[in-house]
Amino acid sequence: MLEISDLSRRFGGPGGRTVLDHVSLGLAAGSYVAIVGESGVGKSTLLNLVAGLDRPDGGRVVVDGIDLTALDDEGLTRWRRDHLGFVFQAFHVLPHLDLLANVALPLWLQGRRGRDADAAAAAMLDAVGLAGREHGWPAELSGGELQRVAIARALVHRPRLVLADEPTGNLDPARAGSILALLRERVREVGAIGILVTHSSEAAATADRVLMLRSTGLEPAS
Repeated sequence: MLEISDLSRRFGGPGGRTVLDHVSLGLAAGSYVAIVGESGVGKSTLLNLVAGLDRPDGGRVVVDGIDLTALDDEGLTRWRRDHLGFVFQAFHVLPHLDLLANVALPLWLQGRRGRDADAAAAAMLDAVGLAGREHGWPAELSGGELQRVAIARALVHRPRLVLADEPTGNLDPARAGSILALLRERVREVGAIGILVTHSSEAAATADRVLMLRSTGLEPAS
C-alpha cells in the first residue's frame, strides 16, 4: 500500500515557487497508474519524493506501513535498496560496468552475488531484448538500448515499488510497447505498485488508471 498525504514541495525557500501543493494519493498493491501533465507541473518531483530521493516541505509518504518521510538518509538508502525500482529519464547506467554488472547491481547491493545474480541479470537483459550483450559496455549502446538496460536494472530484484520517469522516451514504438508490457506484467506478478510518468498518451493508456497532475493536485484524466 502506498499512501501519499498532503505532499508539498517548494523550491527557493519560503518565498520561492511551489511545485506541489498538498497532493494526496492512495494505491493498493498491484496498482499500475500513469501520471500525465504539462511540463514543469511537478511529475518528476513527485516521483523523487515518493522514492525518498528528495524531502518534502510538508506531508508524508508511507509505503507498506513505513513512513519514508520519517527515515534518516541511511534508512532511506536501505529501503530503496530492498524495495524500490526506479527507471530514471537520464538512464544513470554506470559506464565502468558491463551490461550484466549494471543490471545485477541491485542484487549485489542486497548481498546476492555469483551464478544466481548473474542468471537473474541475464534473464532481464533477455526480457528487454538485449540477450547476448551481457559483456558489452554502455559506451557501445544507443540511447534506446541504454534505456532498456536501466529498465532491466530497475526490475531485476523484484521491487515492491516501481517508479518510471518517461521510460520509453528513447524507444521506437514497437520496442516501447514491449517494454511497457514488461513493466505492467512485473508489477502485477509480484503484487507491486507501479507509477509511470509520461507525456505519451499511448504509454499512459497501458496503465490501469491515468491521473492528471495539476497545481491543485491529482485527478482522473479525461
